[in-house]
Amino acid sequence: MDDNKMGTKKILPLLVELSIPAMVGLLVNAIYNIVDRMFIGNTADLGSLGLAGITVSYPVTLVLMALGLMCGVGGSTRFSISLGAKEEDDARIYQGNALILAVFFGLCFTVFGNLFLSPLLKILGASNQVLPYAKDYLGIILFGAFFQCVALCGNNFSRAQGNATNSMISQLIGACFNIIFDYILIILCHMGMQGAALATIGGQFLSMVWQLSYFFGKRSMIHVTFPDLKPRFHHIYMIIKTGTPAFLLQMASSVLNIVINGTLGTYGGDIAISTVGIITSVQTLVLMPLVGITHGQQPIISYNYGARQYNRVKETLRYTIIGATAIAIVGFLFIQCFPGFIISLFNSEEEIIELGTNAIRIWFTLLPIVGCQMMCANFFQAIGKVTYSSFLNLLRQCVLLIPLILILSQFIGLYGVLIAVPIADVLAFIITISLWYREIKKLGAENG
Repeated sequence: MDDNKMGTKKILPLLVELSIPAMVGLLVNAIYNIVDRMFIGNTADLGSLGLAGITVSYPVTLVLMALGLMCGVGGSTRFSISLGAKEEDDARIYQGNALILAVFFGLCFTVFGNLFLSPLLKILGASNQVLPYAKDYLGIILFGAFFQCVALCGNNFSRAQGNATNSMISQLIGACFNIIFDYILIILCHMGMQGAALATIGGQFLSMVWQLSYFFGKRSMIHVTFPDLKPRFHHIYMIIKTGTPAFLLQMASSVLNIVINGTLGTYGGDIAISTVGIITSVQTLVLMPLVGITHGQQPIISYNYGARQYNRVKETLRYTIIGATAIAIVGFLFIQCFPGFIISLFNSEEEIIELGTNAIRIWFTLLPIVGCQMMCANFFQAIGKVTYSSFLNLLRQCVLLIPLILILSQFIGLYGVLIAVPIADVLAFIITISLWYREIKKLGAENG
């Protein structure tokens, strides 16, 4: 990693250098779920039931992602802070121990997930009609848990070393494989849900191989050596502690999806579950550029915070808030103008298009403020303020959105689920901005 670049290069070019590859990689990576749903939703013998099968499986994949991100985000944040403080030996150990932790979590997930597959899917809202589709899909996806955890970990450390392009290439390799083999296995070989799952884990495997070659090869400026893989209790503790906010964010998404699927099953049945599954796929696509910006800002903020260069921290935040808000506004306008077209890309059944057209507009009503809220919440993650970051990551989805869904659905039914989303967005925005402003004032005082 070029310390001089992180500490002295102009912020805007540096942010663009780190964010654009992350945004491209994440957008392509989002295709993993979206392409699966497009092929399945438009295949005659799968259709809405196949979409529902993926939707009820999604909370499990979010838990897996939570573990991978805890290792990757937690380890890379401590890595960046250590480099900013000129503690290179600690940085090396954080990198090696994060990799070992990712391997451990991935293998555990594969074993325990397959042991309890059927009861787990029933708890997640799979009806008797949907259950066979969900089992065919998730049963295979679980065997790729190890691949995904290691790839996610490697992506974060690539960016932390200032090599966001490597992360982008890793995601491009996996996503391109997934797209090509979705067509081959689902359309040409008629393998249905199992074909979609095999295409997905095949892409994850290739991403993992690419990142392992980076970890141990000469392309990495600080590469992993075998002594770095020796577990160190303190470093593992700090990785888990610092990565807890990212873990909680994904876990909150998993819990939220369980609540949404259960509520939709009660008030709208499998059609409602399929429709909201499409909307969450669109949400993933819309939010990925914003997540890419947080990935670009994280190593810059972490490094300069560790180096006590607080003016650079604040300048980074200013640019990311402006950029994220602009992207969110563009996404908002496209969704509000072309809702029916967006839904029809996933499924052409009349009931789904009719419900989805109204639902997607309501769901994204306050999307323009989400970008700013994400940047400010990620700021606390980047500076290692675990308590604040954990609270803000849980705020929208658990503290606000889940109670709102449960309460409003009692009075408005299905539309109560949809209306709860923009209400949670505005409340989370107000609370996040308040905490962020107070922390920024402290940095200003310390800098003075």
